[in-house]
Amino acid sequence: MATGEIVLFYGEEPFLVDEGARATLARWRRDLVSEFGYEALDPATVTVARLREAILQVPFLDPYRVVAVRDLPPRRSDLVAPALGQVPETTRLLLTVHGKLPAASRLVQAVRAAGGKAEERRQLKGRELQTWIASRTKEYGLPPAVGAALLRLARPDLAVIDSELAKLAAYQAGGNRLDRKALEELIVAGRQDEIYQLTDHIVPRPDAEAWRLVREFLERGENPTSIAYRLARHLALVLEVRARLARGERLVDVQASLREHPFVVQKAYQAAATVSEQRLEAGLRALLDYEWKVKSGQIDATLGLEAVLARL
Repeated sequence: MATGEIVLFYGEEPFLVDEGARATLARWRRDLVSEFGYEALDPATVTVARLREAILQVPFLDPYRVVAVRDLPPRRSDLVAPALGQVPETTRLLLTVHGKLPAASRLVQAVRAAGGKAEERRQLKGRELQTWIASRTKEYGLPPAVGAALLRLARPDLAVIDSELAKLAAYQAGGNRLDRKALEELIVAGRQDEIYQLTDHIVPRPDAEAWRLVREFLERGENPTSIAYRLARHLALVLEVRARLARGERLVDVQASLREHPFVVQKAYQAAATVSEQRLEAGLRALLDYEWKVKSGQIDATLGLEAVLARL
């Protein structure tokens, strides 16, 4: 009997694991004609019986079914291996594991025994990291100097670096010049954890901790317009995720369809449930108005940032 397509991505570089998964799912889902053709299983609770049931289910309206189990804990990976003994040609199965698997892994062996593909995504270091950053920088249409600056200023976290490249590409697309000063102001990858702390306290409305963090950033010499830019990006992401939440999409589906790192999307998904679409749109308009008034010289950037924070 013919076997369906099986792909396993695993390894200690979660960004590359998730990137491979997104590309594979996008390719497979292009030919689906209904929502019935795709099923994502909870990695924390999936069992052999549940996975086997999903694998063997016959397509309803679609030419085949796509089954995904993403972010399967390494310690549970071998438990589901027996479910791969029979994968019909009408099923496409994607599995991901954030972590290293041993050479004797039953899951890896089961995937390969079924004719599937098991790819390890290792952490990039040294020349490999430099090459990846240079290639990614080119894909975003950015000058080589941007990649060099990221290598110098950012910590070697691919998810953060990719997010920074996306931000810089958007900044450049807005007609802004990416000179050395702009790069040093905009590249905040080394302080990304602090930015997460700030955005965690922005929705549904800024609390006392948000005010404290903003003032701390300003006292350290952070550019207020750069802070506002990052806040706007966060609100825009929460707004997009909220729209998907309203359509009934689950977290795993949203993570699969967005470029942002799954952890970032998860944080936005949680925030989206606490705020209305109208408030998010009003916050984005306030930040856009702030940017225009600063650039036109109507308001002081620092005082204006505190004023716009009160409007979010």
